Amino acid sequence: MHDEMTPLQPHIRHMAVAAEYYTDERCYINELANIEADPAASIAQARVCVGVTTRWHRLAGITERYVILSGLGWVEVGDLPPRQVGPGDVVMIPPGCRQRIACVGETELVFLAICTPRFRPDAYEDSDPDPRP
Repeated sequence: MHDEMTPLQPHIRHMAVAAEYYTDERCYINELANIEADPAASIAQARVCVGVTTRWHRLAGITERYVILSGLGWVEVGDLPPRQVGPGDVVMIPPGCRQRIACVGETELVFLAICTPRFRPDAYEDSDPDPRP
């Protein structure tokens, strides 16, 4: 996560490639903007490797949007039937709604995860029936 700035001032946040980390959810995350000075929203870049499906999970009290940047995915959200998604597609995920996404293309799936209010680790709930690795 980038350094905290209080109060929020105009600034440019440059992507720190080395800040990307692997999660138990089975994807890589790079927090592009997630600071206390901007509690209304956060933006992370997510990367799912070819053939990988993330774990079922939900976010308590947070609306999430996936903005697909590259690759092809198979997304499952709430009670909707599974759908293929690709560049330019936006997946809307209400608070508390279970979700997962798979990379089904020949290249990694990359998307922005935009959360309102901002993502907090204590809001994450793993709801996958399979044990964690």
